Amino acid sequence: MAIDGITSSSSATASSRSPSNDTAAMQDRFLKLLVAQINNQDPLNPMDNAQMTTQMAQINTVSGIQQVNQTLQGMASQFASMQVLQAASLVGHEVLLPGSALTRDPATGMASSAFDLGGNASQVKIEVLSPVGQVLGTINSGAMTAGRHSFSWDASAYANYPTLNYRIAAVNGQQSVAATPYTTDKVLAVGSANGTVSVDLQSGKSVPYSSITAIL
Repeated sequence: MAIDGITSSSSATASSRSPSNDTAAMQDRFLKLLVAQINNQDPLNPMDNAQMTTQMAQINTVSGIQQVNQTLQGMASQFASMQVLQAASLVGHEVLLPGSALTRDPATGMASSAFDLGGNASQVKIEVLSPVGQVLGTINSGAMTAGRHSFSWDASAYANYPTLNYRIAAVNGQQSVAATPYTTDKVLAVGSANGTVSVDLQSGKSVPYSSITAIL
């Protein structure tokens, strides 16, 4: 019981100590030291005004930095709260995020997704893959410009496959073109931990809010 009492007391003391109190206490200690230094200085070699001004400037600088840090911490907390509110509006919506999984429509059996091309391509090929990497089908899309493109593929014959993935092969002449694949998912909930906002998806994954590329 004594240990619990000590722990509780220490916690209460720590919680009552605010950054502003720490700054005031530091300034008070500095002024006491400065007064003591002045009172005990060598009369034949007294502290000059420049030294005193420098020391006063140093304590003001430290105090100012602490105040700036407090302001930034407050702004970071407000920003995190704003992100949670913004992310909450995504609940129930389809979103686009990095990934190579295809989203299938159970009503039509069509699988679809989107990707970004880093540059113009003279030939783009999309390969649909089984869970073990077997090529199930190929979409030859021909020439495409740089930017985002969507596609769909009839996956009704593979309804028994739990997942389908895809990969992009894009070239411009003999030069390969970078392609970024995306997947779609539905947002079920949002949360925040340690200042980081995350979203819970229908697929069972939890991803950072910052990873969402677009709202569909």
